[in-house]
Amino acid sequence: MAILSQIIYKGDLRTEAEHLASGVKIITDAPTDNHGKGQAFSPSDLVSTALAQCMITLMGIAANNHQIKLEKIEAEVTKTMGTDPRRITIIKVDFKIEDLNYTVKEKTILERAALTCPVAKSLSPDVHQDITFSYY
Repeated sequence: MAILSQIIYKGDLRTEAEHLASGVKIITDAPTDNHGKGQAFSPSDLVSTALAQCMITLMGIAANNHQIKLEKIEAEVTKTMGTDPRRITIIKVDFKIEDLNYTVKEKTILERAALTCPVAKSLSPDVHQDITFSYY
């Protein structure tokens, strides 16, 4: 198994992660409600954001596999943190998908694909995933 990434602590509750295959770097900061500056994504922000990104990727794969034209998807992500222990309790993802006159079957294919993403399946059942799809 190859090493995926390398993370370096930069001080002041900031980390830098490098994706070793591409060299792309991500910075995280602790959030302001947990002793940080909130100047970048927090690690729990990345988990929540990764859920939406994974779902969009799976919709793209499904669209390719079923010859469904897919042009524009936007997602708004919110998370709710719990305490004792501090953890993500709710991730809300609102998808806005450009409607290219999709049939009910095509929408079902896209939505079911999103809900099977590996990030969604990897999250604890204690994390409520509130996912909505709207077409415009």
